[in-house]
Amino acid sequence: MPWPSRKRDKGAAADKKEPAAKIAKTEEDAPDKEEEEKSAKPPAGSSKSGWKNWKKAKESDSGGEESKITYCHWLLKSEPESRLEKGVDVKFSIDDLKAQPNQTTFWDGVRNYQARNFLRAMKLGQQAFFYHSNCKEPGVVGIVKIVKEAYPDHTQFDQKDPHYDSTSRKENPKWSMVDVQFVRMTKRFIPLSEIKAHHLAHKADGGPLKNMMLFTRQRLSIQPLTKEEFDFVLSLEEEKPH
Repeated sequence: MPWPSRKRDKGAAADKKEPAAKIAKTEEDAPDKEEEEKSAKPPAGSSKSGWKNWKKAKESDSGGEESKITYCHWLLKSEPESRLEKGVDVKFSIDDLKAQPNQTTFWDGVRNYQARNFLRAMKLGQQAFFYHSNCKEPGVVGIVKIVKEAYPDHTQFDQKDPHYDSTSRKENPKWSMVDVQFVRMTKRFIPLSEIKAHHLAHKADGGPLKNMMLFTRQRLSIQPLTKEEFDFVLSLEEEKPH
Protein backbone atom coordinates (compact mmCIF):
# COMPACT_ATOMS: atom_id res chain seq x y z
CA MET A 1 0.00 0.00 0.00
CA PRO A 2 1.38 3.45 -0.81
CA TRP A 3 2.24 5.68 2.11
CA PRO A 4 -0.70 8.06 2.42
CA SER A 5 0.11 11.75 2.49
CA ARG A 6 -2.51 12.14 5.17
CA LYS A 7 0.20 11.28 7.69
CA ARG A 8 1.21 14.86 8.16
CA ASP A 9 0.99 16.94 11.25
CA LYS A 10 4.35 18.08 12.56
CA GLY A 11 6.13 20.52 10.30
CA ALA A 12 3.61 20.19 7.52
CA ALA A 13 4.67 21.76 4.25
CA ALA A 14 2.73 24.67 2.81
CA ASP A 15 0.43 24.16 -0.13
CA LYS A 16 1.93 25.24 -3.41
CA LYS A 17 0.81 28.53 -4.89
CA GLU A 18 -2.23 28.69 -7.06
CA PRO A 19 -2.17 31.18 -9.92
CA ALA A 20 -4.47 33.46 -7.90
CA ALA A 21 -3.88 32.50 -4.30
CA LYS A 22 -1.27 31.58 -1.72
CA ILE A 23 -2.46 28.53 0.18
CA ALA A 24 -1.99 27.76 3.86
CA LYS A 25 -0.17 24.77 5.28
CA THR A 26 -1.75 21.36 5.55
CA GLU A 27 -1.40 20.72 9.26
CA GLU A 28 -0.78 22.68 12.41
CA ASP A 29 0.87 21.61 15.65
CA ALA A 30 -1.07 22.69 18.71
CA PRO A 31 1.66 25.08 20.00
CA ASP A 32 2.32 26.65 16.60
CA LYS A 33 1.11 30.14 15.80
CA GLU A 34 -1.70 30.07 13.27
CA GLU A 35 -0.81 31.37 9.85
CA GLU A 36 -3.19 33.64 8.03
CA GLU A 37 -4.05 32.44 4.57
CA LYS A 38 -3.45 35.01 1.86
CA SER A 39 -5.70 34.86 -1.14
CA ALA A 40 -6.57 37.03 -4.06
CA LYS A 41 -9.95 38.73 -4.12
CA PRO A 42 -12.85 36.38 -4.93
CA PRO A 43 -14.63 36.61 -8.25
CA ALA A 44 -16.97 39.58 -8.09
CA GLY A 45 -20.59 38.74 -7.38
CA SER A 46 -20.26 34.97 -7.68
CA SER A 47 -20.19 34.03 -4.02
CA LYS A 48 -23.13 36.00 -2.71
CA SER A 49 -25.55 34.80 -5.34
CA GLY A 50 -24.57 31.21 -4.63
CA TRP A 51 -25.27 31.69 -0.91
CA LYS A 52 -28.65 33.29 -1.57
CA ASN A 53 -29.72 30.48 -3.88
CA TRP A 54 -28.60 27.87 -1.37
CA LYS A 55 -30.32 29.66 1.52
CA LYS A 56 -33.57 29.96 -0.42
CA ALA A 57 -33.56 26.25 -1.20
CA LYS A 58 -32.78 25.28 2.42
CA GLU A 59 -35.49 27.55 3.80
CA SER A 60 -37.95 25.94 1.42
CA ASP A 61 -36.94 22.50 2.72
CA SER A 62 -36.93 23.33 6.42
CA GLY A 63 -39.41 26.16 6.78
CA GLY A 64 -36.58 28.59 7.51
CA GLU A 65 -35.46 26.84 10.68
CA GLU A 66 -31.73 26.70 11.23
CA SER A 67 -30.16 23.35 12.00
CA LYS A 68 -28.43 22.82 15.31
CA ILE A 69 -24.72 23.41 14.87
CA THR A 70 -22.89 20.13 15.34
CA TYR A 71 -19.89 18.57 13.66
CA CYS A 72 -21.17 15.52 11.83
CA HIS A 73 -19.07 15.67 8.66
CA TRP A 74 -15.36 15.99 8.00
CA LEU A 75 -12.69 17.23 5.61
CA LEU A 76 -9.60 15.07 5.13
CA LYS A 77 -6.52 16.51 3.44
CA SER A 78 -4.14 14.38 1.41
CA GLU A 79 -1.40 15.12 -1.10
CA PRO A 80 -1.90 14.01 -4.72
CA GLU A 81 1.67 14.83 -5.75
CA SER A 82 4.88 13.02 -4.81
CA ARG A 83 6.78 14.30 -1.79
CA LEU A 84 9.44 12.41 0.12
CA GLU A 85 9.30 12.36 3.89
CA LYS A 86 12.24 10.54 5.48
CA GLY A 87 12.80 8.80 2.17
CA VAL A 88 9.17 7.69 1.79
CA ASP A 89 6.82 9.07 -0.86
CA VAL A 90 3.74 10.28 1.03
CA LYS A 91 1.66 10.87 -2.11
CA PHE A 92 -1.91 9.62 -1.77
CA SER A 93 -4.60 10.90 -4.11
CA ILE A 94 -8.24 9.94 -4.34
CA ASP A 95 -7.28 7.74 -7.29
CA ASP A 96 -4.88 5.89 -4.96
CA LEU A 97 -7.78 5.32 -2.58
CA LYS A 98 -9.96 4.01 -5.41
CA ALA A 99 -7.18 1.54 -6.28
CA GLN A 100 -7.15 0.01 -2.77
CA PRO A 101 -8.93 -3.30 -2.08
CA ASN A 102 -12.63 -2.56 -1.62
CA GLN A 103 -11.64 1.10 -2.17
CA THR A 104 -10.87 1.24 1.56
CA THR A 105 -7.80 2.16 3.60
CA PHE A 106 -6.72 3.34 7.04
CA TRP A 107 -6.15 7.06 7.60
CA ASP A 108 -2.88 6.83 9.49
CA GLY A 109 0.02 9.05 10.50
CA VAL A 110 -1.86 11.93 12.15
CA ARG A 111 0.53 13.46 14.68
CA ASN A 112 -1.35 16.50 15.91
CA TYR A 113 -3.42 16.23 19.08
CA GLN A 114 -6.38 18.26 17.88
CA ALA A 115 -6.53 16.38 14.58
CA ARG A 116 -6.22 13.09 16.49
CA ASN A 117 -9.14 14.09 18.70
CA PHE A 118 -11.21 14.81 15.61
CA LEU A 119 -10.36 11.32 14.33
CA ARG A 120 -11.51 9.85 17.64
CA ALA A 121 -14.80 11.75 17.36
CA MET A 122 -15.67 10.25 13.97
CA LYS A 123 -18.65 7.90 13.86
CA LEU A 124 -19.38 4.95 11.62
CA GLY A 125 -21.06 5.99 8.40
CA GLN A 126 -20.24 9.70 8.62
CA GLN A 127 -19.08 11.28 5.38
CA ALA A 128 -16.05 13.43 4.65
CA PHE A 129 -14.71 15.44 1.78
CA PHE A 130 -11.48 14.10 0.28
CA TYR A 131 -9.40 17.25 -0.20
CA HIS A 132 -6.28 17.44 -2.35
CA SER A 133 -3.71 19.58 -0.57
CA ASN A 134 -0.17 20.90 -1.05
CA CYS A 135 -0.56 20.91 -4.83
CA LYS A 136 -0.96 23.38 -7.69
CA GLU A 137 -4.70 23.74 -7.12
CA PRO A 138 -6.01 22.45 -3.78
CA GLY A 139 -9.65 21.59 -3.38
CA VAL A 140 -12.40 19.02 -2.86
CA VAL A 141 -12.32 16.09 -5.27
CA GLY A 142 -14.61 13.48 -3.74
CA ILE A 143 -16.49 11.99 -0.81
CA VAL A 144 -15.49 9.16 1.53
CA LYS A 145 -17.22 7.58 4.51
CA ILE A 146 -15.98 6.30 7.85
CA VAL A 147 -16.16 2.50 7.87
CA LYS A 148 -14.20 1.84 11.08
CA GLU A 149 -14.03 4.13 14.09
CA ALA A 150 -10.79 5.17 15.78
CA TYR A 151 -8.28 2.51 16.84
CA PRO A 152 -4.51 2.61 17.53
CA ASP A 153 -2.38 3.76 14.60
CA HIS A 154 0.19 1.01 14.08
CA THR A 155 2.64 3.33 12.29
CA GLN A 156 3.54 5.04 15.59
CA PHE A 157 5.38 1.84 16.61
CA ASP A 158 7.10 1.17 13.27
CA GLN A 159 10.66 2.50 13.34
CA LYS A 160 10.78 2.39 9.54
CA ASP A 161 7.71 4.57 9.18
CA PRO A 162 8.30 8.32 8.71
CA HIS A 163 5.79 8.94 11.51
CA TYR A 164 7.30 6.64 14.09
CA ASP A 165 6.89 8.01 17.63
CA SER A 166 9.40 6.66 20.12
CA THR A 167 7.43 8.19 23.02
CA SER A 168 4.24 6.26 22.33
CA ARG A 169 3.62 3.02 24.23
CA LYS A 170 1.53 0.06 23.06
CA GLU A 171 -0.22 -0.12 26.43
CA ASN A 172 -1.26 3.54 26.03
CA PRO A 173 -1.01 4.60 22.37
CA LYS A 174 -0.88 8.31 21.65
CA TRP A 175 -2.18 8.18 18.09
CA SER A 176 -5.29 6.86 16.41
CA MET A 177 -6.57 6.24 12.91
CA VAL A 178 -9.85 5.39 11.21
CA ASP A 179 -10.73 3.43 8.08
CA VAL A 180 -12.31 5.27 5.18
CA GLN A 181 -13.98 4.05 2.01
CA PHE A 182 -14.45 5.82 -1.31
CA VAL A 183 -18.05 6.90 -1.92
CA ARG A 184 -17.89 8.94 -5.11
CA MET A 185 -16.12 11.72 -6.93
CA THR A 186 -17.73 15.13 -6.70
CA LYS A 187 -19.46 16.07 -9.95
CA ARG A 188 -16.69 18.57 -10.50
CA PHE A 189 -13.52 19.67 -8.77
CA ILE A 190 -14.34 22.36 -6.17
CA PRO A 191 -11.20 24.50 -5.78
CA LEU A 192 -10.08 26.15 -2.57
CA SER A 193 -10.21 29.54 -4.27
CA GLU A 194 -13.94 29.12 -4.92
CA ILE A 195 -14.68 27.95 -1.37
CA LYS A 196 -12.63 30.91 -0.11
CA ALA A 197 -14.77 33.32 -2.12
CA HIS A 198 -17.92 32.03 -0.44
CA HIS A 199 -16.24 32.07 2.98
CA LEU A 200 -15.40 35.76 2.60
CA ALA A 201 -18.94 36.60 1.47
CA HIS A 202 -20.44 34.57 4.31
CA LYS A 203 -18.31 36.37 6.89
CA ALA A 204 -20.09 39.53 5.78
CA ASP A 205 -23.67 38.22 5.44
CA GLY A 206 -23.76 35.36 7.93
CA GLY A 207 -23.65 32.45 5.51
CA PRO A 208 -22.83 28.84 6.51
CA LEU A 209 -19.10 29.05 5.67
CA LYS A 210 -18.40 32.07 7.87
CA ASN A 211 -16.56 30.01 10.51
CA MET A 212 -15.33 27.16 8.33
CA MET A 213 -12.22 25.65 9.89
CA LEU A 214 -10.55 25.40 6.48
CA PHE A 215 -9.86 29.12 6.93
CA THR A 216 -9.67 29.50 10.71
CA ARG A 217 -7.38 26.52 11.40
CA GLN A 218 -6.21 25.93 7.86
CA ARG A 219 -3.13 23.84 8.66
CA LEU A 220 -5.06 20.99 10.27
CA SER A 221 -5.28 17.98 7.99
CA ILE A 222 -8.40 16.65 9.78
CA GLN A 223 -11.20 19.18 10.07
CA PRO A 224 -14.81 18.95 11.26
CA LEU A 225 -17.69 20.35 9.23
CA THR A 226 -21.18 21.27 10.31
CA LYS A 227 -24.08 19.88 8.28
CA GLU A 228 -24.60 23.38 6.86
CA GLU A 229 -20.98 23.68 5.79
CA PHE A 230 -20.95 20.24 4.20
CA ASP A 231 -24.27 20.77 2.40
CA PHE A 232 -23.26 24.17 1.05
CA VAL A 233 -19.89 23.01 -0.29
CA LEU A 234 -21.55 19.97 -1.81
CA SER A 235 -24.13 22.21 -3.49
CA LEU A 236 -21.30 23.90 -5.39
CA GLU A 237 -20.81 20.79 -7.51
CA GLU A 238 -24.09 21.65 -9.23
CA GLU A 239 -22.90 25.14 -10.21
CA LYS A 240 -20.73 26.06 -13.14
CA PRO A 241 -17.18 26.92 -12.05
CA HIS A 242 -16.55 30.65 -11.83
